[in-house]
Amino acid sequence: MSSTPFLLLLLSWPFLLSVSALAPPAPALRHKRSNSPPLGFYDPRNNGGSWLTQVNDTFPAGLGEPINVVLLATSDSAVLVDQENNGGLRNYFLSFGFAGECLGQHSGSDQEANLGDGHGYLNETAVIRYDYGDPTLGTCKETVEGGNHFRYWIQSGSSADSGAVFLAVSYELPEQFGHDIIFNGYNLARDWLIGNATAQSTLVPTSNLTNGTTFSGQTSYGGYVYQTSVQYVSGYLSNTSNGINHYLSVGANGTNAVDGLVAMMNVKILTSPASGSTKSSSARLHAQSSLFPTFVVLISMLSAALFFA
Repeated sequence: MSSTPFLLLLLSWPFLLSVSALAPPAPALRHKRSNSPPLGFYDPRNNGGSWLTQVNDTFPAGLGEPINVVLLATSDSAVLVDQENNGGLRNYFLSFGFAGECLGQHSGSDQEANLGDGHGYLNETAVIRYDYGDPTLGTCKETVEGGNHFRYWIQSGSSADSGAVFLAVSYELPEQFGHDIIFNGYNLARDWLIGNATAQSTLVPTSNLTNGTTFSGQTSYGGYVYQTSVQYVSGYLSNTSNGINHYLSVGANGTNAVDGLVAMMNVKILTSPASGSTKSSSARLHAQSSLFPTFVVLISMLSAALFFA
């Protein structure tokens, strides 16, 4: 996303707030499951899937990025619902400093993943970005200046309907450098996210992590308090740079682009608002409707006409 459209969107901000206030939230994806798989997910490889995403137009062709975090289906069911209401997935992301894209507008290239659930390769559900302490406009800063972000997919197909959420986490450079991934940026981004989600007082020591390493802690947002327990697990991703997108810059000097560890997150809701259905203060901003993107385009065009008049 260039700086000019970004400026135009900011000029449209007061009107966008009034429009988004009127826009009803999109229907949440709800899946009722009688039980969860023992591990809290199904291994995508068991049904033709992969722990690497599929990135289009790479050179050489066929490179992917690691799915390096899984929010397990053994988590509280409310957390697994892809919404911001009622302590859902988007509210949980907000609790550790990540929010939807700048003004609800998608930027960057899409990626696909095959979770082995019968859907085949599907485009990412959404891109979620570090909000720099500001859930309203902080992801605009991440889009321009770079930072931690992730794509996610929900394992919900008829062949493997676990409801687990698979995340591909990475740390990108600023827009002026093409949003390339920083050195060791897949492993570091995973661990910085886990550090936030478990409220660690110091950085998670990436170089010291091994199979079985655990962390635990609490975060909160919108009146909901979450307990997140994490265990790092090997055996799903390879410790390698082979087949990894940005492998030349991410892995170097004897460090592989991927260390082979996946962070497994189990999330419980400890406290809910008294009403049980409180909507957080930023929910309005991230509300979606069929009309909302149209208003963004129209107002951006109007702003452009006024700006360049």
